[in-house]
Amino acid sequence: MITWRKSTHSDETGGHCVELAALPYAIGIRDSKAPDAGHLTLTPRAFADLLTRAKQGALPR
Repeated sequence: MITWRKSTHSDETGGHCVELAALPYAIGIRDSKAPDAGHLTLTPRAFADLLTRAKQGALPR
């Protein structure tokens, strides 16, 4: 069974909700408003890169 955790940075009022799960050899990311719509699976390295780029404001909007 996969345990999903809601990000502490999720915006409850604006509907910007992200959940993460530690998968074997990967990190899962999904929209908590649509959990059955699927999820992204990233390697730990790709996930770390995503977090670094997000913190730097280097992600497209």
